[in-house]
Amino acid sequence: MTAITAVLVVLIYAGIAVGRVPFLRMNRAGIALVGAALLVLIGALTEEQAIHALDMGTILLLGAMMVINVNLRLSGFFRWVAGATLRWARTPKTLLAVVVGASGVLSAIFLNDPVCLMFTPVVVELALRLKRDPVPYLVGLAAASNVGSVATITGNPQNIIIGQASGIPYLTFLAYLGPVALVGLVICWAVVVLVYPAEFRGGDRLPDAPLPAPRTYSPLLRRTLLVVGGLLVAFLAGVPVVTATCIAGGVLLISRLRPQKLLALDWELLAFFAGLFVVTGAIEAAGLSRALFEAAEPIFRGGIPAFTVATGLLSNVVSNVPAVLLLRPEMASFADPQQAWLVLAMASTLAGNLTLLGSAATLIVAEVAQVQGVTLGFRAYLRAGVPITLLTLVVGVLWLMAVT
Repeated sequence: MTAITAVLVVLIYAGIAVGRVPFLRMNRAGIALVGAALLVLIGALTEEQAIHALDMGTILLLGAMMVINVNLRLSGFFRWVAGATLRWARTPKTLLAVVVGASGVLSAIFLNDPVCLMFTPVVVELALRLKRDPVPYLVGLAAASNVGSVATITGNPQNIIIGQASGIPYLTFLAYLGPVALVGLVICWAVVVLVYPAEFRGGDRLPDAPLPAPRTYSPLLRRTLLVVGGLLVAFLAGVPVVTATCIAGGVLLISRLRPQKLLALDWELLAFFAGLFVVTGAIEAAGLSRALFEAAEPIFRGGIPAFTVATGLLSNVVSNVPAVLLLRPEMASFADPQQAWLVLAMASTLAGNLTLLGSAATLIVAEVAQVQGVTLGFRAYLRAGVPITLLTLVVGVLWLMAVT
């Protein structure tokens, strides 16, 4: 049975890594759910074990964050912020700095995927209006969304899992990884400027090409910002992250807007998480996760640099969320579990910038830009993605070695 489970798990992770199944229209969520069902069917884990494997705290936190993001989107917040901040730019370099800064900061607060979804069309539209090449700015947007999201527990899906499993307080997490994000955003800007010299050579001023005034729904915008402000205060005051976020999401669901609009969540991502929890539960029940960890234990226990390299490689093979779930059961066995969790968060997130396929955020930017008629190719992204990844990982390693 263990051998059959191992073969099925390998096939599931291969499908998740590739993102599809030959001759079938299955995405990562479908692969994870079908794989979970097959593992229960063959007896790799019981139905009770599968239900127990679901981390409801993580799913509730992710769902509540989605409710908040839906309200921000419906109120016009993201497009308003994008338009307002991009109007500050007077040269191509300052335009890139605004894109990188806004993307990084908002990703740390509101999850990086929705930020990329909302910002990409605005960046493409403005670049084309200014007769600039949109690609460098899209690269900056994608990379900065990942780098900025490393700062907080709510910045990206893998950090949400880590925050729940580790019990690290919000402020503690921010204190350790916030500086990595800030330095990383500077690196993103500098690398993009150096990699695309034709776009940023000289000190040309940008012509005036304002975006159309964004439509905002003022009552909803004020209400949502008030709730978000209260949520941030709760985080800083030490209120449990899941409790505070679910209360904020619940308050925003008390509305005269149609429920279909307010609950227009990313159900595929929630389904993906649910399926992955069951798959990793089967891996644990079969003893496979322990066997895999023991095989690579010298590397993972070889110090922060070795752990970072191993996590980065694993994240690019199976994606960062599955990598975190695979390593989650073994974190408590480290001499300093908090340090191990922080390294895992840093490495799994920053490694997502290596290629265009490294994270959901980079894929969202590429796909939305394609709809807008702009192609962000694999090679074009790789030119900046590799140095950004390597430099930010070095910064993360040196910082965590110094402070943990």
